[in-house]
Amino acid sequence: MEIKFKCLSSGSCGNCYYLGCNGRGILIDAGVAHRTTKKMLKNENIDLSDIFGIFITHDHTDHIKSIGGLSGKEKDNIPAYATSLTHKGIRQSKVLKGREINSRILEVHTPIRIHDFIIESFSVPHDGTDNVGYRILVGGVCFVFATDLGLITEEIAQNLCQANYLIMEANYDSRMLQTGPYTRELKARIASDSGHLSNETTAEFLSTHYTPRLKYVWLCHISKDNNTPEVAYSTVKKSLDKKGIHVGTDVRLCALPRGKETEMYIFSEDGLSTKDLID
Repeated sequence: MEIKFKCLSSGSCGNCYYLGCNGRGILIDAGVAHRTTKKMLKNENIDLSDIFGIFITHDHTDHIKSIGGLSGKEKDNIPAYATSLTHKGIRQSKVLKGREINSRILEVHTPIRIHDFIIESFSVPHDGTDNVGYRILVGGVCFVFATDLGLITEEIAQNLCQANYLIMEANYDSRMLQTGPYTRELKARIASDSGHLSNETTAEFLSTHYTPRLKYVWLCHISKDNNTPEVAYSTVKKSLDKKGIHVGTDVRLCALPRGKETEMYIFSEDGLSTKDLID
């Protein structure tokens, strides 16, 4: 069984990820324009009719901007899964523009099985209406998505530690944030327990909780003004190095480019089968 993963975009400009197998798949978040999402997937020979669900992490615009088109009943009508509070936030936002979407209520901590996927959400602290991460079992492996969170709780840590493939936030470099142009209030919001994760926090967690089951880490939601992919990657790699964990052999690491799509990653149940994309 081939398992495919692709980042369509990451960052405050828009967030959307594809995960699929056996010719069908899901999206995590819908923060990329409808037509752009359709085109990116079509370039990978994936039609929107092959997407059987969109799983929303929270109701900030950079995660839901195209939900009205992708899930709109007069459009592509893809089921949109989210908590009841998140659906309420979506309805109160400006992104639907009067459209009715194909909404499905997702209960936190209650797994659902759809085709080859078992999907379970877990709570994360952030300042959206309601916020979740996802643990997804597919083809015998575990993907975990944890983006837009200000604190790693015990519950979150338990989910992260189950991952074979981990998409985890490394939003800002602490020094760059504190010396950067943002207002004092915005800096405080980003660094708060309901804000975002720093490179340093993510690096410390990964280096202290690493187990050989973890095969690949993608660092996501990298800030435009308070971080760079190079800084995020370097911070995490140095922390892993100090613990004797070797990037490229023990675990693969990638800092996702902001607002850009990646190539398609293709996995088998026992590891990465496409070319190594870490240069």
